[in-house]
Amino acid sequence: MAVLLIGTLDTKGTEVAYIRDQLLAAGVPVLVADVGVIGPPAFAPDISRESIFSAAGANYEQVKAAGDRGHAIARAAAGIAQVALRLYGEGKITGILSLGGSAGTTIGTAAMRALPVGVPKLMVSTLASGPVQHYVGTRDILMMYSVVDIAGINRISRSVFDNAAAAMAGMVQAKARRASVEVVDRPVIAATMFGVTTPCVETARGILEAAGYEVLVFHATGTGGRTMEGLIRDGLIAGVLDITTTELADELAGGILSAGPDRLTAAGLKGIPQVVSLGALDMVNFGPRDTVPDRYKHRRLYQHNPNVTLMRTTPQEMDRLGKEIAEKTSAARGPTCVMIPLLGVSALDAAGQPFWWPEANAALLQSLRNWLAPHVEVVELDYHINDPAFAQACANKLLALLQATPGLPRPG
Repeated sequence: MAVLLIGTLDTKGTEVAYIRDQLLAAGVPVLVADVGVIGPPAFAPDISRESIFSAAGANYEQVKAAGDRGHAIARAAAGIAQVALRLYGEGKITGILSLGGSAGTTIGTAAMRALPVGVPKLMVSTLASGPVQHYVGTRDILMMYSVVDIAGINRISRSVFDNAAAAMAGMVQAKARRASVEVVDRPVIAATMFGVTTPCVETARGILEAAGYEVLVFHATGTGGRTMEGLIRDGLIAGVLDITTTELADELAGGILSAGPDRLTAAGLKGIPQVVSLGALDMVNFGPRDTVPDRYKHRRLYQHNPNVTLMRTTPQEMDRLGKEIAEKTSAARGPTCVMIPLLGVSALDAAGQPFWWPEANAALLQSLRNWLAPHVEVVELDYHINDPAFAQACANKLLALLQATPGLPRPG
């Protein structure tokens, strides 16, 4: 299998050719894809720009004639994503390497995001030293800063390109060696954790792992929740221990750790067992204290550290969160249980702690009771979320749901 090397061969042909030659010298086969649109390619690619635009339902000549750079980039990105997915499905590529500026990074990372976690992905970009979340998304993309613009081979760019080629060669060759070793994979459970729910999740994880499952723990920081939902949609997850649903609070109140409106939906759509709890719904996350929106300055705030300010959710917000959780879990196609810790939902939500507010939690619980469908199992326990007994109850409930659901992978 080959590395898919993506570049605009009209403007970056020399640089693409240099990296191609370094990969070939390392014994790595290469397929070069040309995503240029301005002028003729510097050399003949393995995958033409015409076929890439066609994969996006566009005609290359028409796109070129239109002279709309934004539209051309969007079509190239959509096309190369489809091409990469097809080549991977056919077993023809084992990794992706791309290089470019803003356009090249948009196009190259679109192909990378189309492929599963575990496939080597390396983007050499002039933008890699800045915010890259838009490019990386929820995939394991390695961003390498080009230091200088990608404009010729010089003492700086040569060093960067050499390292990029060596890194990609190392990744795909190591992947090939791993593939030759027989590994018995255990069924996978996804779990969500925050610092204020860590004791609960760690205890539950130990129980699930002892039962033969592999547990992937996702930090509920927005990206973590989106990544988990994506892996569930990809069919990699057998069950979900969604202890920490705090990202819903950030989405509701405009915090910085929102996972978007689709949080808490993938497991339900897939029909896999899920145990859902209320971890850290008592808080919304902001940056340093001076970044808290003016409309919230009067609210109950807690300085977690110099870079993180937490805001306590009100009874009104908790009421809305309860309804949202009820609606989403009630729509699930698979077995679902909502586990309720009656003595607090985070380390800060306990008697004597900064976010202890029984009236707010009561609003959350009453909303759940009002809106949950009868077929959703609800377990209310007189424990704090971080009590070992609550963690044990959550883990054992998920194990019971997994065992009762036909067609799921079982521990060996």
